[in-house]
Amino acid sequence: MDYRIIQSPSTGALEIMTRRMGMSHNTSQELFKDCDAVGLVQGKLIDMVYVADIAEKAAGITAVDIRGSCPQNMVLLALFGDTASVETAIEDIQRKMKTTRGRK
Repeated sequence: MDYRIIQSPSTGALEIMTRRMGMSHNTSQELFKDCDAVGLVQGKLIDMVYVADIAEKAAGITAVDIRGSCPQNMVLLALFGDTASVETAIEDIQRKMKTTRGRK
């Protein structure tokens, strides 16, 4: 799984995400108004659904699927929120994914 945090995302980065989310400009503006950071998480679909749940419960952020075409069937999630909440969500995801990897 890959992780990145964008602090104070640029207008261009937000526009790319808006197009990939399939949202209208007005809808995305509502989502972005209280957002000063975006966490990006990429992995398998099963993990991304799990990760979205962890992130939203951990920090009160909003998880959104970023649509795209990937030959390896990877999924990208954007976690929108304030910087502290996005960092908390990413840390919680990393911790919980590490502890659940060995379970079957």
